[in-house]
Amino acid sequence: MGRGGMKIIAFVGAPASGKTEAANVARELGIPVISMGDVIREELRRRGLPLTDENAGRVGDELRRREGMDAVARRCIPMIRAASKAADVVVVEGVRGIAEVEAFKREFGDDFLLVRVEASFPTRYERIKRRGRGDDALSPEEFRRREEREMSWGMAEAMKIADIAVENESSLEEFKERIKKLLENITRRG
Repeated sequence: MGRGGMKIIAFVGAPASGKTEAANVARELGIPVISMGDVIREELRRRGLPLTDENAGRVGDELRRREGMDAVARRCIPMIRAASKAADVVVVEGVRGIAEVEAFKREFGDDFLLVRVEASFPTRYERIKRRGRGDDALSPEEFRRREEREMSWGMAEAMKIADIAVENESSLEEFKERIKKLLENITRRG
């Protein structure tokens, strides 16, 4: 279990809900961030595959089938442990399923806090069209399939048990301010 005073704050939410922006706020505050998506992107690089939604989804599915639904979380735990040696708070971006939440809770106990980022499908689709990441070149139907794939990993269950929910339907500036206040409050509570 965790040590006194340490907090692991994980962000969960549907694709393009604002998890990366929330993690960016943490970085701006000097909080180390472990990105679960980076684990998948690193696996793509290792295999020499281009970053596309199809490749990321296929590799994510394969890792979970081969190593268990908590495979990505288990790969992140040593990185979280290393980051927590230098910081009392570590942010984990991109929880995709209940098995990952359970792995983090087993590892970090009460030091683990799950934050759900909420945004509607139309808002999220507009965001992916604007952000232009390699795995975002999707039609609305493909985006819906991406969301369904991630939900099949247990994301809906993870979202339901979040400790805190943060709405992200307004401006980026307003959302970032909400996340900043949330992180500052959690950091103060220790």
